[in-house]
Amino acid sequence: MPSGFGVNSTILDLFCSKYDSTVNIEQLYSIYQQHRSVQTDTRKLKPNDIFFALKGGNFNGNEFAAKALEMGAAYAVVDEAAYYTVPEKMMLVPDALEALQQLALRHRKQLNIPFLAITGTNGKTTTKELVSTALAAGLKTYATVGNLNNHIGVPLTILSIQPDVEIAVIEMGANHQHEIEGYCKVALPTHGIITNIGKAHLEGFGGVEGVKKAKGELYDFLRANNGTVFVCNDYDYLLEMAKGIPHIVTYGKTEADYVGEAVTDSAFLGVEVRGDSQVGFIQTQLVGAYNFPNVMAAVAVATYFKVPESKIGPAIAGYAPTNNRSQVMQVGGNTIIMDAYNANPSSMKAAIENFAGLKADKKVLMLGAMMELGEDSIKEHEALVDLIKSHPWDAVVLVGGDFKNIQHPFIYLENSAAAAEWLKRQQLANAHILIKGSRSTGMEKVIA
Repeated sequence: MPSGFGVNSTILDLFCSKYDSTVNIEQLYSIYQQHRSVQTDTRKLKPNDIFFALKGGNFNGNEFAAKALEMGAAYAVVDEAAYYTVPEKMMLVPDALEALQQLALRHRKQLNIPFLAITGTNGKTTTKELVSTALAAGLKTYATVGNLNNHIGVPLTILSIQPDVEIAVIEMGANHQHEIEGYCKVALPTHGIITNIGKAHLEGFGGVEGVKKAKGELYDFLRANNGTVFVCNDYDYLLEMAKGIPHIVTYGKTEADYVGEAVTDSAFLGVEVRGDSQVGFIQTQLVGAYNFPNVMAAVAVATYFKVPESKIGPAIAGYAPTNNRSQVMQVGGNTIIMDAYNANPSSMKAAIENFAGLKADKKVLMLGAMMELGEDSIKEHEALVDLIKSHPWDAVVLVGGDFKNIQHPFIYLENSAAAAEWLKRQQLANAHILIKGSRSTGMEKVIA
């Protein structure tokens, strides 16, 4: 199991075997019930938070425990005796991360509500936002904030759920085997969605089959625990992966429990929900037909949980993407499609094909390199170049990474700063510009 998420079901019960001053899970939970806000970063600390002193490759949270108390934290959880300096306001544990995860599990077991887990290669966060927005039109809903979807973010999300919440939506990201399995042991999901399986983090997963196996750990948990999954009927591989799960709800273009059609007459996606549904037509603020399954997932989940259908469409229509995820913005007389939060071969292909089909007189591609592809990186960048060549563009700019290691006829620049300078010199007007790349390429800086 990768470092970071290896919950041991007995570790907190064995605290006293390591330190005389340690607390057990029940003591920790009792304190949490009095101070229900948990923080791992002193920069975000609020008065009366419980501070967990976590460790990372370049930091030791124990060093900030005393400072956290000075800043108003109610308690600090430390795992090194040398920093256990204020006994009345500190809790000493063998491992602060394990304690955080076990505390989250203890809290999860008190919450008798549906827990919907969402994972997949592309569209996790957008689907999470759409689903939670639609659910909130009829239910008290709590969802993962931002992309707190890892071994720290999942327990923090669970610990943020208050007693009056009626349903929780938990995003789960992963780049290695067994991570989703570990998240499920803490979140105990009752329902689940895998958005899709594609080419991302190939280096960590060991290829596409590794991605399928890793993401499928959510299905494995639900299969073993009488769970329910919402499956896009358009993806045969998801239907195959879902076999044996007790309860399967489908959505998609045809022959599904919830059927819809993508309408792409403008830059923004429209979705016509068909069948017996009263949701009707939804004009979204999302770019691209590749968001159709994400919208239909929200329709299916909200309808399944009996949100009034008259409220579902307006809720989804009101959602506007943020944080450089398919944001449409007007800059200097040009229309920018900013999709610079992340990129992999699957999402790049979808974004380029969608942009190619957009009705516009002048189209410019500015693409940052894709990362974490391992030995497939050169091949995947070459395939992307071949795709770009198959469509007409007014200009194509490729930035950084393995774009410099392959042959192509396009403009190559070393980094996003150089790309920003290039764009400034062009003095474009009335152009549509797609900006996309892996997080580390910082393509959002092109228009900063």
